[in-house]
Amino acid sequence: MRYRINVWRILLFSPLAGLIFLAVQCSQASADGNANNGSDGNDRAAQLYDRYCATCHGTDLRGGNAQSLLDGIWQFGDGEGYVRRNIQFGIPHLGMPSYEGVLSEQEIRLLVDYLYEEQEKAGVVKPDPPDSLESIDYTLKCDVWVDNLDIPWAIVFLSADTALITERPGTLRMVVDDRLVEEPVTGTPEVLHEGQGGLLDVNIDNDYGKNGWIYLSYSHEIEKRGGQDRPPAMTRIVRGRIKELQWVDEQMIYEAPPETYRTTRHHYGNRIVFDKKGYLYFSIGDRGAQDQAQDPARPNGKIHRIRPDGSIPDDNPYIGEGLPTLYTLGNRNPQGVSVHPVTDEVWAAEHGPLGGDELNLIRKGVNYGWPVITYGRNYNGTIISEHTHREGYAQPNFYWKPSTAVCGIEFYQGKEFPKWENKLLVCALKYEDVRLLNIYEDRVMHEEVILKNFGRVRDVGMDPEGRVYVVVNEPDRVLRLSYLGERIGQ
Repeated sequence: MRYRINVWRILLFSPLAGLIFLAVQCSQASADGNANNGSDGNDRAAQLYDRYCATCHGTDLRGGNAQSLLDGIWQFGDGEGYVRRNIQFGIPHLGMPSYEGVLSEQEIRLLVDYLYEEQEKAGVVKPDPPDSLESIDYTLKCDVWVDNLDIPWAIVFLSADTALITERPGTLRMVVDDRLVEEPVTGTPEVLHEGQGGLLDVNIDNDYGKNGWIYLSYSHEIEKRGGQDRPPAMTRIVRGRIKELQWVDEQMIYEAPPETYRTTRHHYGNRIVFDKKGYLYFSIGDRGAQDQAQDPARPNGKIHRIRPDGSIPDDNPYIGEGLPTLYTLGNRNPQGVSVHPVTDEVWAAEHGPLGGDELNLIRKGVNYGWPVITYGRNYNGTIISEHTHREGYAQPNFYWKPSTAVCGIEFYQGKEFPKWENKLLVCALKYEDVRLLNIYEDRVMHEEVILKNFGRVRDVGMDPEGRVYVVVNEPDRVLRLSYLGERIGQ
């Protein structure tokens, strides 16, 4: 089976047709108001669909000018919240108009419920990955490498035939010779698996072959203090070794001051990377307290730099002014960090709110602006900041609007795909894709989607030969991309 990502699948409407269609529907809605003719919610939802959606998506929901809604593929986010916001705010740059001035909030919810009910009636499931894919440069073999995982979060290869995968509920899994070892690694840290928390990133020391150090990040809870309704938590980092599937020799590398722990259960970050100079960089999200991303006395909403043993470099920029581990300020929720294999520069991708996911070249002592400047807004459409630019705050090197829910990133290295060397692989949860970015100095020159709509893409990694491993959720598995042949790109 062959599979090609076609541009027409991405474009829901032509811009002109969308605007004309919206104008007609606004006129009809103005005449009708919000009147309900007495039919039940399902009948009302079907009427809304016929009036506002059928012209493009087909009277039977199976496509027309726009894509089918019964094929298991949601190009711009699968989930009630994603679909509702796409209808409410539109996707204007692709020609899909907004309906926030046409449909009430209740009508949009009815419509979204109707779409999912119709999908369930039709027995729709997400399609399996194809046997092959086409990118601009290569034909790729695509296979399910490991299946039936439990919310896999990150992957790292220890050798050509052995890899580690974290599962967010708290288990560390090993894959040997392309087979998932049945039993998880025992003795790993206890994690707080609530909300977005759990066992997060895994990486290995630059000198892993000599010292065997493996690094884990996770959400760590402490006892609740007076007036708190539940135990507070924060991102924590440890290192240890694995001997006969046992986690041993554990050392705590980073733990935030206990007074900075928060009772929220989201925006933990986190990624762990090493540069060639031996520094360890890691990210912590704002933990749902956006203003604290600007506070140097708080660990959240920042990129940190330490040494692999947890000691602190003397030239870290906020020593004496704030927490000594801080390297940057103003990062909302960075879940992708990678080091350029040639320049040794650190790049980070962070989730924006509704719009404004960012890719940043990380510089010592730089403030990246969240929430003082942002290209996004709150999920209900309200304003976070009036500013996208402001003196003293860095602009992103690239941003996505609408948000793709950007996640793990990794600069490509390996022999499998030489034309991709030093390009950046970028994962997206909401848009369920992997993108390949061509970066020159500090500029993104080109962006290409190489995989889409086979699960929420959490992380990406390479084995020593350069085959690409894609960690996805819903379904929880790892896909492998390998070489089938070269193509002549357009």
